[in-house]
Amino acid sequence: MIRRLAAADLEVFRALRLEALQAEPANFASRYEDWVAQSDAEWLRRLTANVVFASFDGAEAVGMMGLMPQGGAKMAHRAHVGMVYLRRAYRGQGRAEALLAAVEAQARAMGVWQLELTVAAQNPVALRFYERMGFARVGLIPAGFLHEGRAMDDVMMMKRIGVASVQG
Repeated sequence: MIRRLAAADLEVFRALRLEALQAEPANFASRYEDWVAQSDAEWLRRLTANVVFASFDGAEAVGMMGLMPQGGAKMAHRAHVGMVYLRRAYRGQGRAEALLAAVEAQARAMGVWQLELTVAAQNPVALRFYERMGFARVGLIPAGFLHEGRAMDDVMMMKRIGVASVQG
């Protein structure tokens, strides 16, 4: 089951986000140490300022995906997909596809028609997943973030989910 997290799900959000940062630290630009130190108010702000969906196995949350809309009228058509995590035991079961479908449906409902994300170049599984789901590579940020003293490149990807053509 996929469900949008609400303020009442703060502990679900916190547990999944911290688990993701500990389990897959090389795949995130954020660090566990930075997130664990956040106040409850900051955790709540991050949950409610964004749209976060979680995948559940019964009552247990096993994965998540966030949608971060861009601010300002000139960029309101864009949103960033992030905080993506799915426990290894649940990969390959269609849960990531279901999370992305929920994110895309919510984005459309919000008037967003361009999704953007970055993926660590050293994460070929994620790159293949997003390409399979219709995302295209649009750029590379060399040394997009540092992990344990190593420069990690970020692959920039995007997908149009709405307006077929844009003047410009």
